[in-house]
Amino acid sequence: MVRNSSIISASPEIMGGTPVFVGTRVPVQTLLDYLKAGESIDDFLDGFPTVTREQVIALLEEAGKQLVGMVA
Repeated sequence: MVRNSSIISASPEIMGGTPVFVGTRVPVQTLLDYLKAGESIDDFLDGFPTVTREQVIALLEEAGKQLVGMVA
């Protein structure tokens, strides 16, 4: 996955370089933690209104492509 893209960004000046959703200070790992805990995308978005549904969907689509590419 691209470290600096239209979906995620990683910069030492923002959250110490933790990958975050572009334009926010919300770590991508937070979404993964929500999903792992059985929470919905809507629950995540309610808790982090600076992240858009489009960003979440784009991240999940890109992650899926990366995973499929690893085994194809």
